[in-house]
Amino acid sequence: MKNAISIFLILVLIYTHTNCVAQPGREQYTKRIKVIQQNIQQYFYDSTHHLYNEFYPADTVKKKYSYLWPLCGLIQAANETDAALITTNYFDAVLVQIQPYYDDDPPKPGYNSYIFHPAKESRFYDDNQWIGIACMDAYQRTKRDQYLLQGKMVYDFMMTGFDTLSGGGLYWKEKDYSTKNTCSNGPGVLVALQLYKATNNKTYLDTARMLYNWVNKKLLSPARLYYDNIQLPSGKIDKRTFTYNTGTMLQSSVLLYKLTKEIKYLSQAKKIATASLAYFYKNKTFPDNYWFNAVLLRGYLELYKIDRNKKYIAAMQQYGETIWQKERDTNELIGKHNRKELLDQAAVMEIFASLAQLSSK
Repeated sequence: MKNAISIFLILVLIYTHTNCVAQPGREQYTKRIKVIQQNIQQYFYDSTHHLYNEFYPADTVKKKYSYLWPLCGLIQAANETDAALITTNYFDAVLVQIQPYYDDDPPKPGYNSYIFHPAKESRFYDDNQWIGIACMDAYQRTKRDQYLLQGKMVYDFMMTGFDTLSGGGLYWKEKDYSTKNTCSNGPGVLVALQLYKATNNKTYLDTARMLYNWVNKKLLSPARLYYDNIQLPSGKIDKRTFTYNTGTMLQSSVLLYKLTKEIKYLSQAKKIATASLAYFYKNKTFPDNYWFNAVLLRGYLELYKIDRNKKYIAAMQQYGETIWQKERDTNELIGKHNRKELLDQAAVMEIFASLAQLSSK
């Protein structure tokens, strides 16, 4: 009997050591964030032209400088590091770097997908929305009117991508009427909700409900995940599922609950969170790229503020450890491939900054 008890205790200890590794606290996250930020400036920033490169080593054949998307990730990361008091005015520094992408062409000003010179490229509604979300987060943190104006500009631009074809919804890319995507409608809901919270203008809430209902009608899967897009005019559904699409709709559901107190939104949020963890989280990691998963974390954190259920946060903490322990090179640059990406560094910095804020509360 004693031998059986001893074996049982040994097995418990092995299980505990394997599955309950202590997670880092604020101090460790802060150290990691400073390493990542220093690496971004050292390996990705061109101080001569005051622009970021998208890759390290830099692309010398095609486009050397970064497309807008990685800067969408960096500005959100900067907001989180400022919010965590790990950096000061980092958000403003990144916002300045985004201005060369500004494009005031009609019908409304917005941000281009690449620096305006030497040649203009396309404007994507979701790229603009990610910037709008970050600016509105910064507004809630600082109450600085310039960030609110940025959010309003993004809202006005994104609504030029709305029509009633297929029952409503926003297109993904300006002047491209081939798809309406979760990635342009989920963030659109968030921009509208943030503006409603800031201004109490019901027009923004009406827009948020309209886009939210459209996504759930057209792109919600039976498994409570979100399909990528609907193709037009055929109506064919692209049934790929990505973590960031789930993340924006999860966060939207929680914010709708917080702003309206309608329990149906919280119920939906819990279903989305349960489904996402069961589907995406395998072997202590999440699929897709780091930034997609940073967006999913935003949804988990929003839900955690309401229900205090730590299981989703614990999964993301373990995911962060998997990245840090297994997916860095000798320069401490993050990524699974030899060529490193600015977006990857920004995404992991956002994840750690968000977790640092949580660990300090």
